[in-house]
Amino acid sequence: MAITLRSPREIEILRRAGSLVAKVLSKLCEVVEPGVSTAELDDLALAMTKAAGALALFKGVRSPYAAKPFPGAICASVNEQVVHGIPSAKVVLNAGDILSVDFGVKLAGYCGDAAMTVGIGSVSSDRRKLMDTTRRLLDIAVEMIAPGVLWSRIAGAMEACAQEAGFSVVRDFVGHGIGTEMHEDPKLPNYVSRELLYNDILLKEGMIVAVEPMVNAGGSGVQTLRDGWTVITKDRKCSAHFEHTIAVVKNGSEVLTVP
Repeated sequence: MAITLRSPREIEILRRAGSLVAKVLSKLCEVVEPGVSTAELDDLALAMTKAAGALALFKGVRSPYAAKPFPGAICASVNEQVVHGIPSAKVVLNAGDILSVDFGVKLAGYCGDAAMTVGIGSVSSDRRKLMDTTRRLLDIAVEMIAPGVLWSRIAGAMEACAQEAGFSVVRDFVGHGIGTEMHEDPKLPNYVSRELLYNDILLKEGMIVAVEPMVNAGGSGVQTLRDGWTVITKDRKCSAHFEHTIAVVKNGSEVLTVP
């Protein structure tokens, strides 16, 4: 792994990128309601990104599994969709749905990346518990991240939280380093595996990480739809997703994706 440690000057630019991401997600949270399409949310996110002089990080990204580049500024994933849902005028939100929005920008050459899951109107207690638990996994990471901490300790605490609630952590998608590129070393699973224990990651001051737990109401299995992008749960039960870009600082962690 080639993990880059960022300087205070770089972290300040990353903080600005993260602030823009947070402001866009906050605005989307304000306007989302039954009857709104995910294309409308995407248009708003793109307009805010351009007005700030930034680039939408996901738009145009290519995948070996998809014939076309990703068309949206946001990933908009509804209910059983885990991640990489394509925004569309045909996808209109209904009361009781849960919507996961993943969004990133590049500003002055540095990236910010975050995600949230929101309920549309009144949602069931089971779906609310799923969202709250997934958010708690992210909070655990923020609380535990500090120089000298092994990632396996954090991943183990996150996985245990999900399991105690009766849920499953997605294993096919993990967090990652972030900086001048969207995906940098290291890869940060939200669970403990033999591979992680063998190649554990020691957190150091100056590391920038995008921590993004994805938690399923049922089993951990996922599959990708024919569009090559949209990932859904195999059992069609709901999934939730939260993410922050976080700096490892002298006394712990600093969340960079805040307004």
